[in-house]
Amino acid sequence: MGGMMSQNILNLVDIGMVGHLGDAALAATGIGSFTNYLAISFIIGLSAGVQALAARRLGEERHHETAVPLNGGLVLALVIGLPLCAIMFMTVPFAYSFLSDDPAVIEQGIPYLQVRILSMVAVGMNFSFRGYWSAIHMTGVYLRTLLIMHALNIFLNWVLIFGNLGAPEMGVLGAGLATTISLYVGTCLYFFFAHKHASDKGFLHRVPSLDTLWQQLKLSLPASMQQVFFSAGLVTLMWIVSQIGTAEVAAVNVLMTFHITAILPAFALALAATTMVGNALGRGDTEDAVLWGWNAAAIALVYGVTVSVLLIPFADPLLGVFLTNPETRQLAYWPMIIWALAIGIDTTGMVLMNALIGAGDTRRSMWISMIAQWVFFLPIAFIAGPVLGYGLLGIWVVNFFYRAGQGVVCVQ
Repeated sequence: MGGMMSQNILNLVDIGMVGHLGDAALAATGIGSFTNYLAISFIIGLSAGVQALAARRLGEERHHETAVPLNGGLVLALVIGLPLCAIMFMTVPFAYSFLSDDPAVIEQGIPYLQVRILSMVAVGMNFSFRGYWSAIHMTGVYLRTLLIMHALNIFLNWVLIFGNLGAPEMGVLGAGLATTISLYVGTCLYFFFAHKHASDKGFLHRVPSLDTLWQQLKLSLPASMQQVFFSAGLVTLMWIVSQIGTAEVAAVNVLMTFHITAILPAFALALAATTMVGNALGRGDTEDAVLWGWNAAAIALVYGVTVSVLLIPFADPLLGVFLTNPETRQLAYWPMIIWALAIGIDTTGMVLMNALIGAGDTRRSMWISMIAQWVFFLPIAFIAGPVLGYGLLGIWVVNFFYRAGQGVVCVQ
């Protein structure tokens, strides 16, 4: 939970710093961040296979083998990440010009996205490590590493965005470079901690067999595809909003960052549910696995409702911290209220989806996410926003029903 809270701070500091550069800078980082998420989404899903297999081996008391799935995740992150990084880097100029027709956004966004994509291998490895630490109940290692990464990222943001300590003033590019550097530093720290805590569990000492790698890839594939389609949906959403205007894209960047920030603690519960369900099934205790899923979901619901109650009265002053343009802030106000109303159901559904992953039912989780986003939300959002002219508010009304509906389906 502490690790997720530290990530909250980082997300808010990032948009707070970039927000002082204006709407075009916020729009550039928003489109760039979500497009980068799409680029790295497949290897992010590798963590699901690492966590599921490591948790299962822990439940089976095969402690000396718990790090073998981690080795497999690192191999897959390298083998998949390197060529994918090269391809994505070269296609950035074409992709970005398709996503926005604002010259100021394109000029700032292309180098930002390219430098973010260079972190692809680090992201894949870091998520594999995260899955492993969660599986063996050593999330404190994850927390310590995140705190160092985030502190470094914030410091480098201050140095590189604004040109402090004699560094060149790099603006949006500085924000991307700061993030990439901190991610690779985090990878080095994870290797150090794994060598210290997991050498006797097979870390870098046992090469996973081809059968193990294939099993891991099969377990990860549904989660990876879910990440791909979800992130592609976010990029599509940014494109839909860009058809309305640059100010709307800047507002959506802040709104989506608030959304991610608000649900991160619930995501920590979701990771815990994945691990505990996997452990229980490894022991052959199906009843305990079911209880872990529902207990985590109940806590997530209480958390989500609490956030809604606290957030709604302070929506305008919060937006004022990150959106310096009053007109852009007004655009974001009512969408933020609408989003806040759905947090409780959203967090509950997210925990239950991850419980399904822990149970090995990754396909159902994938289909729920894909159908809700691509069959319902995105087509109707396009019609409500650019086509019918209801703007950002219309899109966020559709978003409310999308998030709430997905949560209800997961509960059932």
